[in-house]
Amino acid sequence: MGIVTGMKFKSLMIAAVLGLAAVLSGCATDGGSMLFSDAYGSKKDAGYQLPTIPVSKVPREFRRQVVTYPTTEKPGTIIVDTSAKHLYFVMPNGKAMRYGIGVGREGFEWKGTTRVALKREWPVWTPPAAMIKRKPELAKYRGGMDPGIGNALGARAMYLYNKGGDTGYRLHGTPEWWSIGKAMSSGCVRLINQDIIDLYSRVEVGAKVIVR
Repeated sequence: MGIVTGMKFKSLMIAAVLGLAAVLSGCATDGGSMLFSDAYGSKKDAGYQLPTIPVSKVPREFRRQVVTYPTTEKPGTIIVDTSAKHLYFVMPNGKAMRYGIGVGREGFEWKGTTRVALKREWPVWTPPAAMIKRKPELAKYRGGMDPGIGNALGARAMYLYNKGGDTGYRLHGTPEWWSIGKAMSSGCVRLINQDIIDLYSRVEVGAKVIVR
């Protein structure tokens, strides 16, 4: 086997191995991005059984995927694009992990720069007084809603603070997968539970969060 032929054979073998690795990891390439559509199956987490997400009903643009994302922000930064309903976790080499999100409905939008001050797994949700006033039926959770599949903060929550302290806004999970890509929350940024678990594992306390 000549040198050129041998190099071609080696290149083909490397490509085959990389392709197999992509299949085994449950991801697929699509127009330069890498989709993780197989990441939405049922899984047990801290004793809670997350149900399977019917991913075929989630538009491709709102499924977790690695995309090209040039930015001057350093890796580890979170950028929330509220108009496109995307959250980007900045990675090295001009890439980002992109997640579909649900955002605040009209009257509850916000923007600015904050930081992740706290992280919680299977958090307790306590509705603020203003929300209880709007929805008196939530008064029963004044002392907090127990963690669980139906909890409003889902499987994970990251609490956003600025110089003034707690903004009241969160990055959190939701059991309402159908709300992703829509504006229907009370201002917080929600992700599919499987996605918030993935994002949570990547984000460090103190991470910069830019909401646009």
